[in-house]
Amino acid sequence: MSRKALTERDLREVPAYSIVEAAGYLRLPKSTLRAWLLGQQTFRAVIDIADRQGRQMSFINLVEAFVLSAIRRRHSVPLPKVRKAVEYLRRTFKTQRPLADEEFATDGVHLFVEKFGALIGATQEGQVQLREVILDRLKYVLRDPKGVPEKIVLFPVHGAAKHGDVVIDPRLSFGRPVIDGVGVRTSILTQRFKAGDSIDELAREFNAAPDAVQNAIRCELLAA
Repeated sequence: MSRKALTERDLREVPAYSIVEAAGYLRLPKSTLRAWLLGQQTFRAVIDIADRQGRQMSFINLVEAFVLSAIRRRHSVPLPKVRKAVEYLRRTFKTQRPLADEEFATDGVHLFVEKFGALIGATQEGQVQLREVILDRLKYVLRDPKGVPEKIVLFPVHGAAKHGDVVIDPRLSFGRPVIDGVGVRTSILTQRFKAGDSIDELAREFNAAPDAVQNAIRCELLAA
């Protein structure tokens, strides 16, 4: 099947990201992401990677890891505990992608936190904090009218710019980070900035707010 013939849903499932590349985008340790996708010693993986042999992730895998990374930000949790909680969601919702499923953004978070808390012995306060962290992260997973993820907001813009969030959208630039509403890759802006172009010059050329250009360059440097 040619790439042109792919539907938007198919594009989201296409293997497109290496583990190293995705770890940079998500600002996760490579070893952590690798363990989630490929397992670790005697423990099975948490996320069903799109191309295990080639070790390539799909956009949907990226969404799953983006949601799971919310746990990593606040809680140092053993991989087997995370996997058991995710498997519980798979059985409950009868889906292989529970963390990317629309139901997870509603009832699923509460079920996950409840199961997760039981597995790690979290206090009620700890469970509430975890739920808030995950719900906050889910705000940055944008969905189409059918509830399927279509964008991840990697780096929200701050300031006067109406558009300028750095997003990953599998329909744009082969799923590489771009400025939302502008479409230019963050990598292109960063290369030009390093070559001597100023923020204002880049903003004029690409018809973007200076805040958005600065945000894109900052995101790219953090990913690197």
